[in-house]
Amino acid sequence: MQQCMLLEAPPYGQTEEAQTIARAIAILDARLRTGPVFSTPSDIRDYLRLQAQGLTYEVFFVLFLDAQHRLIAYEGMFRGTLTQTSVYPREVVMRALQLHAAAIVCHHNHPSGMARPSRADEALTQTLKSALAIVDVRVLDHFVTTDHEAVSMAEMGLL
Repeated sequence: MQQCMLLEAPPYGQTEEAQTIARAIAILDARLRTGPVFSTPSDIRDYLRLQAQGLTYEVFFVLFLDAQHRLIAYEGMFRGTLTQTSVYPREVVMRALQLHAAAIVCHHNHPSGMARPSRADEALTQTLKSALAIVDVRVLDHFVTTDHEAVSMAEMGLL
C-alpha cells in the first residue's frame, strides 16, 4: 500500500511532541487501512488534522479508497501558498485510475485558521465530482482543516 506522499517533511522536528504526533498518525493510518474510512468519523478528522498540522501553506491531499472505502493511499498532490492552491482535476483522475480507487475523499488545509470552505472550494469539489464520475470514482467528502478543526463539506450539505 502507498504511504502518504507529503511534498516536504512536516515542520515537526525531532522533539518528543513530534514523535508523539508521528505515532498518532501511524495508529490512525492503520485503522483507516483495515476498516471503512467513515466507520470512525473522529479518527478520520484527527488523521486529516494531524497530517496538515503546522503547515504554513495550503496543500491539497486526496485519500484514495477501495470499493469497501478502505484507505489505499493518502497523498499530498498540490502545494500552494498561504491562501490558495491550484488543483488540476486531470491529475486527480489519473492518480485515481492508477491506484484503482473506487472513491476519494479530498482534504486541504487552511493555514489562516478558518476551516470554513470558500466558494472556490465548493466549485472545485463539484468539478472534481463531475470529472471523476466519468470514470466511476465517487467523491465522498471534502474536508477543510486547520490545526484545531476539521470541517466536512458533505456534513454541511455542500457535496
